[in-house]
Amino acid sequence: MEKKDPYAALRYREFNMFLVVRFALIFGWSMQFVIIEWQVYKLTSDPLYIGLIGLMEIIPALTMALFAGHIVDQKEKRNLLAICIAAFSLISFGLFWLTSESISQSWSVKTILYCIYALVFFGGLLRSFFSPTIFSLVALIVPKKIYPNAATWNSSTWQMARVLGVAFAGFSISWLGGGVDDQRGVHWSLCIVFGLVLFSLLMLFQIKRKPILNPKIGEPVMESLKEGINFVIKTKAILGALTLDMVSVLFGGAIALAAVFAEDILKVGSQGFGLIVAAPSVGAFLTMLVTAYIPISKKAGLKLLVAIFGFGLCIIIFGLSSVFWISVTALFFSGVFDGVSMVIRQTILQLKTPDHMRGRVSSVNSMFVGSSNELGAFESGVTAKYMGTVSAVVFGGTMTLYTVLMTGVVIPSFPKLDLTKDIEEHEKEDEV
Repeated sequence: MEKKDPYAALRYREFNMFLVVRFALIFGWSMQFVIIEWQVYKLTSDPLYIGLIGLMEIIPALTMALFAGHIVDQKEKRNLLAICIAAFSLISFGLFWLTSESISQSWSVKTILYCIYALVFFGGLLRSFFSPTIFSLVALIVPKKIYPNAATWNSSTWQMARVLGVAFAGFSISWLGGGVDDQRGVHWSLCIVFGLVLFSLLMLFQIKRKPILNPKIGEPVMESLKEGINFVIKTKAILGALTLDMVSVLFGGAIALAAVFAEDILKVGSQGFGLIVAAPSVGAFLTMLVTAYIPISKKAGLKLLVAIFGFGLCIIIFGLSSVFWISVTALFFSGVFDGVSMVIRQTILQLKTPDHMRGRVSSVNSMFVGSSNELGAFESGVTAKYMGTVSAVVFGGTMTLYTVLMTGVVIPSFPKLDLTKDIEEHEKEDEV
């Protein structure tokens, strides 16, 4: 059997440019989300208001997701992504301006909160387009036979950007604020976010425009949406993977309460906050690098179930811990398991989805998984408000374990899922 090249996808220049764009964008996006969570908690001292950030983003993201997928399948991907990034830069600049000293002194806390939520809401609209556009674009940059390798590097870049983005966000608030003025640190940290978004937009034009592979241009919207939903429901491998990830992110979203743990439970301040939010991404990133050398396509279904079960256990340990380094270690290993889960899920989606349906399938994916990050933040905020922070996190981890067990029962074919044959079939298609 031919030895697999762990750097296969990196040998394509446009894919490298794509990774640079994705890194800068996710780094900035991760920074922004963490900074806004910190700012809102400092303004209100109430975890419920942190949860509302997620709610404000998920409402438009869920509402527009399927329609966005239809539009993505009908349009040229590179230019559509450029439009999305340009619009996102306006939101980043708006948050930078909103946290300036003059606004903080002249506007009421309620007015500032309303404006933050409004900008987050518009960011949710854009997010519904980002995921399907990026998913579709990467499939046009590399040959089908190296989709699994591209998925690994793509996911690794995403996690590395989150590692550095969330960690830098936590430290930059303290660093740029001189250790005494968090408001100043928040303001100038958001300026860095704005610069990163502009940089990603410039780098995107190093990638050429791509052909539109959808043979049904002009297809009625409702027919298009119905086709995409039916495909996901009938493809049990995709349905099972998305369901598992949705529930684990929804109920295992302990990281949304990181500010509460840092301030009130572990008492480690903004620097400890940076370590807490970075720990899962560090674990996930290191795991993804390993998967580039050790493919996990064999017995993928069983491995995904084990990974998400381990993720749930780590979340429970984090919720019960009152020792900072135990908490960070638990989150690190939650990232390790999440990294395995993400690579397997992305590989399943790339291998099982036809080219002309990538936008719609990715939109369904964003509804199941991407938007559940924000819904998970809302769920964590609400349960923390009424159950207590620790109880909320333990409840979430327990629900994740329950879902893994139920998935194995409801979809008995899922633990037997193996992607080896799919990879071999794509290799034959490229040869033809």
